[in-house]
Amino acid sequence: MAGVLVDPYCLAVIEARRSARMNGTRLRVVAVAAVMATVVAACGGGSSKSSSSGSSGSAIKIGFFGALTGSNSPQLGINIRNGEKLAMDQYNKTAKTKVTLVPYDSQGDPAQAPQLAQKAISDKVVAVIGPAFSGESKAADPIFEQGQIPNLSASATNAKLQLNGWKYFHRLLANDDKQGPADADYISKKLAAKKVAVIDDASEYGKGLGDVVRSKLGSAVTVNDSVDPKAAAGNYSSTVNKVNAGKVDAVFYGGYYQDAGPLLKQLRDGQFKGAFVSGDGSLDQKLIDEAGTTAAEGAYITCACLLAGASSDPAAQQFTKDYKASSGADPGTYSAEAYDGTNAVLKAIAAGNTTAQTINQFLTTVDFKGITKEIKFDPQGEVQGGAIYMYQVKDGKLALLGDVNTLI
Repeated sequence: MAGVLVDPYCLAVIEARRSARMNGTRLRVVAVAAVMATVVAACGGGSSKSSSSGSSGSAIKIGFFGALTGSNSPQLGINIRNGEKLAMDQYNKTAKTKVTLVPYDSQGDPAQAPQLAQKAISDKVVAVIGPAFSGESKAADPIFEQGQIPNLSASATNAKLQLNGWKYFHRLLANDDKQGPADADYISKKLAAKKVAVIDDASEYGKGLGDVVRSKLGSAVTVNDSVDPKAAAGNYSSTVNKVNAGKVDAVFYGGYYQDAGPLLKQLRDGQFKGAFVSGDGSLDQKLIDEAGTTAAEGAYITCACLLAGASSDPAAQQFTKDYKASSGADPGTYSAEAYDGTNAVLKAIAAGNTTAQTINQFLTTVDFKGITKEIKFDPQGEVQGGAIYMYQVKDGKLALLGDVNTLI
């Protein structure tokens, strides 16, 4: 069993079969065996090879891994799932080999990630769009690697994920090593901030991005803080006091919108007048909803993603129309990245690759123009190309300012 992933439920089944054999009652053994055979088959028989063999039934399974419930579900879940679903629905209209979407709702909790990753392997999915968060990626990706399941994240940006030697890991946007310097350059060059406070939420994503900004800004960072959103329970008075005492020109926050919003509101309520800058975890209308339109006005948010609705490209405009028809809403953050990643997997399947391993091999050479960028992966699984875009809250809405490199 060394190196084979078996979930606790399957272990219980195996133990039940062993106990039945030792019972000595032939009738009971036969009855138990009849039931157990069906269940063990569903568990993959304990074989790591069969767990990634491909389709089950008439449709090939592609997973979604992210938050479909909880405070981060709109941005780091529903947006992504809907982009994936659109691509699969379009494919199924003409494809002979059908695909079906299997969702794994992580609620953004890294503690749930290992069990869900194992479940995806047991379900025999051939690829996963996700995980959505950096923290859950760190927990789930080693399991996907062992199970040989290609995973394509539309949103996890921690810059250390690609350094693990994983062969089944792929990322559909630039990581924090590109986004962090763009944030820092905008703060120092465009905003001309001399004294900066850098705050993070201690998550894999937030601290990772914050540390890159700290490194790039160097001595200009005069206030440092790390908050625990759960412990803070929405009260950031300690952080606000540190920012005000430091008399900084700008605040950078590494974290997610559900915490960035209350923090921004309390900073403004506390008379902080400087610039507020955050990364892609805050790029959502709910940041404005949480902070209030007055407090949020003028806030800057960067992302290695181009919101499809902000693009003048005809393909992006068509995607926006199709997405709205499919989901009843405009595409949001990472919707288009998920669409592109799903289409990469679908191109593999259309070319006759119906197992996880052959799909992964196809992804090493895939090269096509997606909605967001050219979809082509380097040996570490990083997508090549792409830019860091700056958005700003204007009149209660997120407005695209442009590529950061063209703005400074």
